[in-house]
Amino acid sequence: MYLRNDQNLGGAGGAAALTFGRAPLPAAAAASRGDGWRERLRDIDFVPDLGANIGSREWWRGAATCAALCAVTLALAPGFHPLYRPAAPVMDGADWEEARAQSIAPLAYGGTSGRRLAPTAAVRPLTDTPERPVLELSTTLPSGDAFARALERAGVGEGEADRIADMVAARMPLDELKPGTQLQLTLGRRANKADARPVEALSFRARFDLGMKVARDAAGLALTAVPIAIDHTPLRIQGRVGPSLYRSARAAGVPAKAVEAFIRSIASRVPMSRIGSNEQFDLIVERARAATGEVQLGKLIYAGLSSDARKLQLVRFDKDGKDQWFDAKGIGAKSSSGAMMPVAGRLTSSFGMRRHPVLGYARMHKGLDIAAPMGSPIRAPMDGVVQMAGWAGGYGKFVKLSHGGGLATGFGHMSRIAVASGGRVSKGQIIGYVGSTGMSTGAHLHYELWKNGVPINPGKVTFESVQQLSGSALAAFKSKFAKLMAVPTAD
Repeated sequence: MYLRNDQNLGGAGGAAALTFGRAPLPAAAAASRGDGWRERLRDIDFVPDLGANIGSREWWRGAATCAALCAVTLALAPGFHPLYRPAAPVMDGADWEEARAQSIAPLAYGGTSGRRLAPTAAVRPLTDTPERPVLELSTTLPSGDAFARALERAGVGEGEADRIADMVAARMPLDELKPGTQLQLTLGRRANKADARPVEALSFRARFDLGMKVARDAAGLALTAVPIAIDHTPLRIQGRVGPSLYRSARAAGVPAKAVEAFIRSIASRVPMSRIGSNEQFDLIVERARAATGEVQLGKLIYAGLSSDARKLQLVRFDKDGKDQWFDAKGIGAKSSSGAMMPVAGRLTSSFGMRRHPVLGYARMHKGLDIAAPMGSPIRAPMDGVVQMAGWAGGYGKFVKLSHGGGLATGFGHMSRIAVASGGRVSKGQIIGYVGSTGMSTGAHLHYELWKNGVPINPGKVTFESVQQLSGSALAAFKSKFAKLMAVPTAD
């Protein structure tokens, strides 16, 4: 590229150069004066490179151009007003209110929408505001609150709330209403705003199997109990154990509490580490299904585990007021525990040969002597039957218990006996109190244990018991087991 001054070389091409081989034009053919000025302006460079020829006339021309452009930019920038103009007059009074009503502004700054019409002589204030003729509302019975008070908070008058509570109490105890019960109320028109609205209708679910409705008729309020049909068919779920018994059962739809009860019942018979992933679990849970669609699940009543090698079937059965697990033959789980000390105290004489503290010569001591404060309670170490309760020579006041399986226990030197012969006792029940009756030198308990009539050391015996049903209990158990096995598996 050539500079403009370098384009006048002979023979060189360029827009302003002489044409090669041609003579210059005569003066008469030159451009007019106007065209000459355009040529001069075209030759002037208003934006030269300010980094070159600093201080020259061309440089100062470019600097002046740059300064002019910066001044124009600054003058047109927002917020900078070097050029002043007269401001519009400030509105006030009615003009400002009218302008503000037509403007758009935030509500925080008094923005409104449209114009407001001032009241005229035709506008007359209402003497009384109308109210809805009927109110439909719902309230919840809170915890620890009375039924009548809940109605009053919903807007029912005190007298009417008490009458409704009395009608409900005549059908069922009010304390059986569970907190959270939904009360659907319909309140009617009232003659005076100072009065409470009258109850037109009230409905609620009193129990899972019972609904109640209160309605107003010509004679006043009347309550109607609405029984709800309940299907008590249990829920039976079967499935494969897989890598995790808990997760597999939960994935099959078994409630978490039922799975936990299932694992506890199975673990009492089979170590969990020996349950294979290919075994099948089978469990039955109590279920109540209302005709209105609600479902309630209860406790686990059957636990089964089967494989090619074994088949375990356990049923929850009430025996003597206690829920226990029995297998298909009516045999309960084995329970074993160490010998329970019948009194809290200090061992002063162990089982074996010793010198008698009263008689003064060595002879066999057939039990344990436990020193304890006078009057300390003595408790039965196991369930049993009182075989003897009374005075027994050197034993003083003495109690003998029979526990079945050839086991019997004896308790001597009591100050007072708390049971009678022939009565039944349970483990931990008080049978008497520590004393020093008979051949005794101080307050203590003499505790003996017999196995088939032979004295044995109570401190080295582990009691093991197995519950087994018989008679009418076994017949009832088999009937229940047969019904459970007929329950179909849930889809």
